[in-house]
Amino acid sequence: MLNKIVDFFKSEADSQKSGPHEERELHIAAAAMLIEAAMTDGQVDSVERARIGVLIERHFGVPRGDVAQILDESEAKAQAAVDIYSFLRVVNEHFDHDERITLVEMLWDVVYADGDLHDNEANLIRRVSSMLGLTDVESGQARKRVLARREAGVEDSDALHPVGGRG
Repeated sequence: MLNKIVDFFKSEADSQKSGPHEERELHIAAAAMLIEAAMTDGQVDSVERARIGVLIERHFGVPRGDVAQILDESEAKAQAAVDIYSFLRVVNEHFDHDERITLVEMLWDVVYADGDLHDNEANLIRRVSSMLGLTDVESGQARKRVLARREAGVEDSDALHPVGGRG
């Protein structure tokens, strides 16, 4: 099963080099990263899963009716994956710098969704940010934006740009 997933991402990355990328697969890879972040504390609770659904819909531009299916596929891939690197590779190949910053902001949003930031969650996001080519300052600014929205009681902000919507 794991080999099939690795082969899927490898063949997907190879096919993307010769033509426009498949947005759905990018959404699944990015959503799997959000699931991974939620699983870092040992479980994906209903609040985190709901938050990921909102983020997928609003920032990936996924129609509401498709969110559950993308969530299910992303969760299956995240659970089957040995690590997050296959998802990172897909994101790195297809997301521009601003989209990567938005994804890190979404990761911070997910880990704060349950009200508790665990050391492992913060460590994961720091590692992911670095592997996405972002600085600690950019990741810290993304975190601060999420915290400011939470303090203000604003669930989402127009400051977040849609992610993965271009080829």
